[in-house]
Amino acid sequence: MKLGVSTYSLYQALKSGEMSIMDVIDWIADQGGEHVEIVPLGYDLPGNLALADEIREKAEARGIDISNYAIGANFLTESEEDYLKEIERVKGEVDLAARLGVKLMRHDVARSDDLSIRNFNANLERLAEACRQIADYASQYGIVTSVENHGFFIQHSDRVQALIHAVDRANFRTTLDIGNFVCVDEDSASAVTNNLPFASIVHVKDFYIRPSYQNPGEGWFRSSHGTYLRGSIVGHGDVDVREVLRVIKSSGYDGYISLEFEGMEECKTGTLIGLQNIRRLWNEIN
Repeated sequence: MKLGVSTYSLYQALKSGEMSIMDVIDWIADQGGEHVEIVPLGYDLPGNLALADEIREKAEARGIDISNYAIGANFLTESEEDYLKEIERVKGEVDLAARLGVKLMRHDVARSDDLSIRNFNANLERLAEACRQIADYASQYGIVTSVENHGFFIQHSDRVQALIHAVDRANFRTTLDIGNFVCVDEDSASAVTNNLPFASIVHVKDFYIRPSYQNPGEGWFRSSHGTYLRGSIVGHGDVDVREVLRVIKSSGYDGYISLEFEGMEECKTGTLIGLQNIRRLWNEIN
């Protein structure tokens, strides 16, 4: 297992200008991170080959891997022309991933206000075809593409699996986020058990969870069935992180684990405590 950090965890500092992406890579290495996951939020990376080269060279100089490149995408478009344009745009991001030197890349698949299973089933083949084309394109670089369980439309463990099976490519898997399942009111330990065999990389994230009848006030959002949620420092929230890590470790998973912090606390503090907690909990598991 290699433990590292998503640059998304330091988004507060990137957005404010307190840190550059190079500062973030240095900071992760200084905290003992073994890899960095590149999420281009708070810095302008798409289409910027020079910056991609700088990021790759910085990570090499600091002795850490670049584990994964994660971008947004939406193939539920209003026209066929837009659908084809989005596929081509994501293929361009695959080229950038190759420039970064990564072998893993996550791209989103769809956004929709209609979260019903009927709408999902009606659009499954269209989404699968887009993912197929991108996975086939990525294969020239030896890159494994993936869908993450987030965004509500494809967030349930069974919907993620349905897409993976429909795509039917060995290099299309899932970026498995242990916390995001609670956004669709699914138990994290059970959902992780379901989808771990298909994981290309694991995200560790935590949430505070409150029932739908206890509005905690500002700063919270709601799950698909009304539960109140707020990002927390990993280990401080209500996700059973210890049990989920036990499931992952006992499975023999030996890939990247990437910390994602999206709490209200100062981002460096929140990320560092979470990193320490993951390391401690993993080492305590027999």
